[in-house]
Amino acid sequence: MASITASLSAETEALLQHECKTISKDLIHRPGPDFLDRCFVPSSRTPQVIRSLGQLYNHGRLAGTGYMSILPVDQGIEHTAGASFGPNPMYFDPENIIKLAVEGGCNAVATTFGTFGTVARKYAHKIPFLVKINHNELLTYPNKFDQILFGSVEEAWNLGATAVGATIYFGSEESNRQIVEVAHAFERAHELGMATVLWCYARNNAFKTADKDYHVAADLTGQANHLGVTIQADIIKQKLPENNGGFSTINFGKTHKAMYETLSSDNPIDLTRYQVANCYMGRIGLINSGGESKGATDRDEAIRTAIINKRAGGQGLISGRKAFQRPFAEGVELLNAIQDVYLDDAITLA
Repeated sequence: MASITASLSAETEALLQHECKTISKDLIHRPGPDFLDRCFVPSSRTPQVIRSLGQLYNHGRLAGTGYMSILPVDQGIEHTAGASFGPNPMYFDPENIIKLAVEGGCNAVATTFGTFGTVARKYAHKIPFLVKINHNELLTYPNKFDQILFGSVEEAWNLGATAVGATIYFGSEESNRQIVEVAHAFERAHELGMATVLWCYARNNAFKTADKDYHVAADLTGQANHLGVTIQADIIKQKLPENNGGFSTINFGKTHKAMYETLSSDNPIDLTRYQVANCYMGRIGLINSGGESKGATDRDEAIRTAIINKRAGGQGLISGRKAFQRPFAEGVELLNAIQDVYLDDAITLA
């Protein structure tokens, strides 16, 4: 652990000592080498889906641990290509995205139909493909919170995909259509033997007040997770929670005092533990976002996020901008630093 903690802040070091007294770790379905046997073999998933999940869990530096490190690069659509690849123009070439994931020891690479379509025959056998099937195209003005399909599940399968990924903006005006659309897509993906990953984002202008952004509240994101596992996503991707009390502050939805008094606290590990609980107590793996790139502090922030996720009972990080918006070798090093947290047996469930 010494190499991991050498440059960490006092706050992050304190996280390593935190003991979760909200939702007991004994209730969590812990990640581990036997995770698929414990949590998916008894399920309704077909042998083909379990095989695809096995490919995800058993690739890269974290193979066989029950943890995941995924490189996601869909920001060229979600954030504009110029804004995403301007800091490092080599990633306008899709092959370099795949190379970074391979060299970085990732379990999988998550990106667009177009990226995979240019290099599928060269790399489909070298790293699992997670094809992102919908996007917010962003050019609509004024912007709206709508994820639309950019291709079919069958097209993803033809590209050699091990899994498909999709985003739902829970809370947006378009969320009802998105839920139905993605549920059908995931059903078809399972029929074809692919695993499914859902980006479960809360999104509504009312979720942000003058002094706080509740899009990253534990209660709102936790409920988004619970909706995601309900449509049988195999892995949930969620932003790291930063606060709580979205439902009570905005004054909507159903709440219980236990949500804020006994099932969570202000500690980020406890907030994330609540997210894990909403993923059927960890039966469905929670991977958290790596967040935006801020430059010099990226490595420390990535390690902090990994520690929080792991100690809460999560299964890994899906980190993109911190890796690809810097020189290639530094991107590989940052991905490896994240993975080192999950490989360190001294960092345990809180």
